[in-house]
Amino acid sequence: MCGRYLITSAPEAIRALFRYLEEPDFPPRYNVAPTQPVPIVRINTGARSFALVRWGLIPSWVKDPRNFALLNNARGETVNEKPAFQNAMRRRRCLFPADGFYEWRADGAHRRPYLVRPHSGGPIAFAGLWETWIGPNGEEVETACIVTTTANRGLAPIHDRMPVVIAPEAFDLWLDCARVDATTAAALIVPAPDNLFEAYEISTAVNGTANDSAALIEPVGRSATTAGSAAAERPYAKSKAILKVNTKKDDGQASLF
Repeated sequence: MCGRYLITSAPEAIRALFRYLEEPDFPPRYNVAPTQPVPIVRINTGARSFALVRWGLIPSWVKDPRNFALLNNARGETVNEKPAFQNAMRRRRCLFPADGFYEWRADGAHRRPYLVRPHSGGPIAFAGLWETWIGPNGEEVETACIVTTTANRGLAPIHDRMPVVIAPEAFDLWLDCARVDATTAAALIVPAPDNLFEAYEISTAVNGTANDSAALIEPVGRSATTAGSAAAERPYAKSKAILKVNTKKDDGQASLF
């Protein structure tokens, strides 16, 4: 699963990678949590577009969101089968800009938080799905979730799931729902290359969504643990091969901007 992530690259760097038309300005976020507003990139009138939505997908057919479980993640293995995700997988795929994510490793009765981020630094893209929910009074809420898959060998000792990472050369295959069907797009739902990420233990301060500063990503306790080798020159080689085949209580609502 993916329950927290971070967006720390400069807005210019994120825009350069995703090539959307808008020019949003926003500060770094070190502890993005479910129900908060988050940026996504999607296709709008034939071009990539930046949008701000709520993290936690609500399918359009839900009558009352208060009685519906929050869908932060969608299991990649079943996105084309589950009613909550089928329509979005066919028509509303998106990308989540990110600089890494957090995961918790079980250690007896305790859970130790780890930061997982690219060896090379810089922003990456998580596969996502988005929906527009329309309420009984005509109110509209745009929501999204992150697609996950089995962890690669480097991250499996920490957790058995991870976000699906989409390589830059595959952005259009994931985003262009008009030209790329859901079955073809699903070929991109694979674990990230083993050498893409590094991971190390951090403070439990990340558990509190009100905590949001660079101090959260400082390693603590043990020495940094590497997830995979940093030596490989082409961390997306696996993805390319697949493409060739085809005191106030925190309310969790901190603004991204």
